[in-house]
Amino acid sequence: MRQPATTIDLRRDLVGLLPRLRRFAITLAGEAAVADELVQAVCQRAIAKGHQWSGEGRLESWIYTLARQQWTDDSRKRKPKASVRGNVTDIREAARERSAAVDPDAIHRMIADMPEGLSSMFLLVDVEGHSYQQAADIMGTPVANVVSQLATARLHFAGLADTHPIHRY
Repeated sequence: MRQPATTIDLRRDLVGLLPRLRRFAITLAGEAAVADELVQAVCQRAIAKGHQWSGEGRLESWIYTLARQQWTDDSRKRKPKASVRGNVTDIREAARERSAAVDPDAIHRMIADMPEGLSSMFLLVDVEGHSYQQAADIMGTPVANVVSQLATARLHFAGLADTHPIHRY
């Protein structure tokens, strides 16, 4: 039996979004292995709920929203455990502890190492180009939170500029 054209298009478009979806998943999960599991679950969820995609707006916004919802659902199922990232209160002090050289992968690690929530907002707005309203909708938060978290994330990177000269390889 042939599947509806919208499902086939959704699957094709989903494949094109995988690199960006993985980056977003890493900002949520903080580590690649967990992010890969999240991406797989989101892809399954998107295909299963493909009939809910109306074709309006940006597909990636819908997929990112599914990712955030999946992460929230999975977080509720997991036992509470100590955060791998830790609770960073002084971002500048944490930045000074990092090594002086910045390789291409270091930027990704720096984004993933941001306190939870900041990395997702930074990626959505400053890397992926979503508007503040779109990021708020994806993350299920008021626009004011987006503005605040972006300001903190940008200060984080401004603080890194003092301690990390960027080397291009």
